[in-house]
Amino acid sequence: MDRMAQYDALTAPSPFGATDDGEARDRQAPDADDPKNVCNDGELYPGDTGLLPEMARRALVQLLSGPSLEQRRHPRLWPALLQHREPIESRLADLFLELILDADRGIAFTRQADTGELETPILLRRSPLTFLDSVLLLYLRQVLVEADMRAQPALVDRDEMAEQMRLYEAADNTDRAGFDKRINNAIEKAKKNSLLSAVRGNPDRFEVSASLKLIFGTEEVEQLTRLYTALASAETDDPRPGNSA
Repeated sequence: MDRMAQYDALTAPSPFGATDDGEARDRQAPDADDPKNVCNDGELYPGDTGLLPEMARRALVQLLSGPSLEQRRHPRLWPALLQHREPIESRLADLFLELILDADRGIAFTRQADTGELETPILLRRSPLTFLDSVLLLYLRQVLVEADMRAQPALVDRDEMAEQMRLYEAADNTDRAGFDKRINNAIEKAKKNSLLSAVRGNPDRFEVSASLKLIFGTEEVEQLTRLYTALASAETDDPRPGNSA
């Protein structure tokens, strides 16, 4: 089972900051007489050959860097995605990717296109989920479902997540510290991939990304839930899958 990799911030501070030093301004500013530094109509920067407007390009970058583009978290990019959906989908298809968009939920993300027997390069970075990773994501997805029913934000505490994962700790486990470390690693991975966002002022309380509802499909959730429920209730001496560090 795979999950999308970390998304990055799109905007960066301008390299041409304000200064009262005229000499410094001269060193930093591009030479206006150099043809390479002249932007033609429609260009965003000298030599730009792109066809999409700026916000549509930023939406495309957000989709590629992942894990999702969300209407609530990216209010400036979402309208650009909807307005320029067709050319953005075309750019993604050039990379053997497809756009998954749920307009009702305000979520979009990319995944590898189903190319059948055609072998294609894999662009999206992926890494396998450990057993505890998937246990955590299943729990977070359930938190999302329940929050939707109440029309409230999906909020969860670190202790709540840890408690859920401890349900799958072997009864004869003698390395409690090691298991706690794996619990922390699963939470940190979810944070790193922006599936959890810390609530301002409380580093141990998080909001769950709505993208989980699309990344984890209903059929996959049902299969994993049955498997993990059986594991949690079984009395066995076999090592649990994914419990390796």
